[in-house]
Amino acid sequence: MKRITRRDFMKGAAAAGLAMVVPSRVLGANDEIRVAVVGINGRGGSHIREFHKMSGVRVVALCDVDLRVLGRRARGFDKVEKYQDVRKMLENKDIDVVSIATTNHWHSPITVWACQAGKDVYVEKPCSHNVFEGRKCVEAARKYKRIVQHGTQSRSGGFGKLAAIVKKGVYGKLLVSKGYCCKPRWSIGFKPIKSPPPELDFNIWLGPAPLQPYHDNLVHYNWHWFWDFGNADIGNQGVHEMDMARWALGKTLPRSVVSLGGRWVNEPGFKDQGETPNQIVSVFDYGDSLILFETRGLVGKHEKFPQMVSNELYFEEGAIKNNKFYPKGKDKGQPLVDVDYHVYPGGNFGNFINCVRSRKHQELNADILEAHLSSALCHLGNISYRMGVEKRFEKPKDFSDNEIVGDSIMTLLENTRAIGVNAENGTLRVGPKLEFDPKSEKFVDNTAADMLLTRPYRKPFVVPDKV
Repeated sequence: MKRITRRDFMKGAAAAGLAMVVPSRVLGANDEIRVAVVGINGRGGSHIREFHKMSGVRVVALCDVDLRVLGRRARGFDKVEKYQDVRKMLENKDIDVVSIATTNHWHSPITVWACQAGKDVYVEKPCSHNVFEGRKCVEAARKYKRIVQHGTQSRSGGFGKLAAIVKKGVYGKLLVSKGYCCKPRWSIGFKPIKSPPPELDFNIWLGPAPLQPYHDNLVHYNWHWFWDFGNADIGNQGVHEMDMARWALGKTLPRSVVSLGGRWVNEPGFKDQGETPNQIVSVFDYGDSLILFETRGLVGKHEKFPQMVSNELYFEEGAIKNNKFYPKGKDKGQPLVDVDYHVYPGGNFGNFINCVRSRKHQELNADILEAHLSSALCHLGNISYRMGVEKRFEKPKDFSDNEIVGDSIMTLLENTRAIGVNAENGTLRVGPKLEFDPKSEKFVDNTAADMLLTRPYRKPFVVPDKV
């Protein structure tokens, strides 16, 4: 089979095409694993450090669209290939593993292309920018027999104990699996349109997104708060807690989703340049149980609303909070029962490298299928929000009759009032309740909502229908 060239990638993407897979090197137990890290400004630095300290693993290539970042990270490496264009990097047949820590909207294209190029993948969370491309990542991993690990590292930690407690039914049936993502997400202000820095290839940075002007709120972090590139905090920090909430529940995708929230900041008129909500409550209905997700970014400046990332589990017999069980009607927590549970050793990165050697994707702690399902929940919550309408700043009477859900909504409203928003001068965006078919991964009789399951891809940066 011929080697894939940059031209092959571009032709295949433009046609939603059939890419030929490059045969990968067969690794022996003592063979060195050669890693390329792409997207190295923030979290990518941690990827470099994790792989660099492993025996039998060598970082051989670094890739970033910003030459300033690339030069800084490459210092201290005696021999490392440097790339500004990931497509060119993927032509390198001496790379075994691609580790991705780019902007969210680039996670899936690189994952699919790397699988097609015969390389294993470690991809940061969320694995996808939308539901469609997450499923394509799963298909590519399976078709090309690639090892693809997700950066939800709690899968390699102690939360497995709580999932085992639920499965064993120690405290009765789990009714509500709740996640919190409450980190300070205040105003990003407004940055003027300007020319991009000469060291930045802004065309490649945009990638699948529409052509648009550059401003400093995009590069290098605040892209999280723009729909073309990020997924709000529910798909940033929140995907960790969403993954744990779904892991505990032991299910895949819901039969419906509904969200409410808004973007409020301490600016005149409560506006800034960001697009995504910084306060949102999402409810995922599984019929006999719920996932409830509470994302609040107006925290850290008021004692009543501290920063917090956490999970809580509400059972028939009580609740697990802060790793203690609180029986119904009791204020004092009890130690959790002991249960047997198993995660594969090595942490997320070590587990990944072990599976690269063994070729057993079933032993991945955070396999791409689990990644897709948990990331998809974040996207579904955002879709209901994006389809919402502005209403009075109060708890909607028909939103949910679940007491735990109601408490989350009231907390969101009270948190937002703390910066001056009230019923007289504020509104609340309330999304529709969207029925969903987990099997087809489509909404039920809702073409408008289905359109937000994917995106128009700017050629040649395309995630194809057929991988």
